[in-house]
Amino acid sequence: MAPSANVGPKLDEPAPLFTARTTLGTCALEDYRGQWVVLFSHPADFTPVCTSEFIAFQNALPEFEALNCALIGLSVDSVYSHIAWLESIEAKFDVKITFPVIEDVSMAVSTAYGMIHERSSSTATVRSVFIIDPNGILKALTHYPLTVGRSVNELLRLLKGLQLSERESVAIPAEWQPGGEVLYNAPCLFNDAIKAHDGQAWYFRKVANDTGEQDEVTS
Repeated sequence: MAPSANVGPKLDEPAPLFTARTTLGTCALEDYRGQWVVLFSHPADFTPVCTSEFIAFQNALPEFEALNCALIGLSVDSVYSHIAWLESIEAKFDVKITFPVIEDVSMAVSTAYGMIHERSSSTATVRSVFIIDPNGILKALTHYPLTVGRSVNELLRLLKGLQLSERESVAIPAEWQPGGEVLYNAPCLFNDAIKAHDGQAWYFRKVANDTGEQDEVTS
């Protein structure tokens, strides 16, 4: 079977550029250079799981902004459908959505980012999330099915982990939470490896906290 021509971007490569109409006017990815971006798609307006997600994203928006990160939503619905849906959310749930939502009727952005399966019987986008760094490089991506909503708290954890890893040149362990122990990156030279002490494994050395202090835990 021949591979698809639209498999989407790969990690550590430039995210596909776009200029699109949104609920807040024209939006281009280049407008966000210097910021982190969380670009996320939803299958359709006026659907229950998507509504819950938009409320959760909006409630967490100050936390994303504190991390120098912008939110951008997307679906293949028209901007008119988006506006009507967001007005309904505000009226019924008292939550005003203030981040832009892309109209992607042509599916140009969805296709460039690999959000629509080539053999799908529906044009609905899957629940995709793309985290893009301030230089426009894709640093993380996730895909969820239509039926399961995303955890905004997990996306915040992922974003914080990415930022910390880049800032301090450390690795983020499983189940890490902000403020918790992180790890030295594994050494790639024998001379570096033999510097490990106090019985710690050379490939698993902890850093005491996430403030950049290079104190090893010796438990």
